[in-house]
Amino acid sequence: MTVRAPASVGQKLEEDDTPALVLDLDAFERNLHTLRDAVKGKPVRIRPHAKTSKCPEVAKRQIALGAVGVCCQKVSEAEAMVEGGIGDVLVSNEVVGAQKLARLAGLAKKARIGICVDSAEGLAQLKASGADVDVYVEIEVGMKRCGVPPGKPAVDLARAIIASNLRFSGLQAYHGRAQHLRTLEERHAVIAAAAEAVRTTKDLLKKSGIACPTVTGAGSGTFMFEVQSGAWDEIQPGSYAFMDADYARNEWAAPLPRFEHALFVLTTVMSRPSPTLAVVDAGLKASSVDSGLPGLWQRPGLAYTHASDEHGWVEGAEAPRLGEKLLLVPGHCDPTINLYDWYVCVRRGAVEALWPITARGAGY
Repeated sequence: MTVRAPASVGQKLEEDDTPALVLDLDAFERNLHTLRDAVKGKPVRIRPHAKTSKCPEVAKRQIALGAVGVCCQKVSEAEAMVEGGIGDVLVSNEVVGAQKLARLAGLAKKARIGICVDSAEGLAQLKASGADVDVYVEIEVGMKRCGVPPGKPAVDLARAIIASNLRFSGLQAYHGRAQHLRTLEERHAVIAAAAEAVRTTKDLLKKSGIACPTVTGAGSGTFMFEVQSGAWDEIQPGSYAFMDADYARNEWAAPLPRFEHALFVLTTVMSRPSPTLAVVDAGLKASSVDSGLPGLWQRPGLAYTHASDEHGWVEGAEAPRLGEKLLLVPGHCDPTINLYDWYVCVRRGAVEALWPITARGAGY
């Protein structure tokens, strides 16, 4: 059950309850336009990753600016997107198990659905489910996670898809680790190697008489390198719409545009034990720390130093006063968003809208 929203439309930001997940609509909208403009005229489609936003309202605004649909990682996320009015969803992940695949088959009767495979066993399960979906072979391009090796193993699996009378729709080639390599040179080199793996596989598919309609992949930290390589037809950035403290530590320069921080956690000082220490009500349950602690927004001299479940320590030469509200920049936007039921959408200091995060906790 979705809980009561921490704010009401028309309220001032400082009147909102806390902790609250705040979306600066002006910065968010500029980020959407920045991505669109960066690839305008290039032969690629945009398929934003909804594992970040978990919200059909976000997806609708991305599609309004030209995105072809969204991708996500879980069947339950895909269900939330389709139920929210999104008609084209790629589950950019492997789906195994009769129950999940039955749900996927049902979803494919309502929308265009894609799925990835990386094994003959997974393909057999998909075939048995009767799901009418687009099927992508995921190739391993350096992530060391899912995927078959590029080249012949990928071609063999594509051939098996066709032999099973399923729809081979192309390749999934995503290098997630590359997104947070700090220098442009490092990211460019890693994506160049991934592009070579994609080209090798595409060439072998062509020699085998197998059409490869789409190569999909890429993320917010590298997408222009995939675009410039010419090996990808579709890009999947997600964090670009919001950004976080970890992405801010990357080097940003052409050809990659710089996106703005649009996502924040609003928190209240609930205790001030000393002139140099304030304790806020946003702890581990309010902001993910897997990519580092959150930062303080536009408060030089203050640092969020550590956290427990419901408490955060903010330290500096002069700590903020009791009851003062602060904006935190999450270390990692995706798992932070998953902690909340609502986006409190703010424009110029006032609440303009409340968007439910309908795929929150959708991990099955």
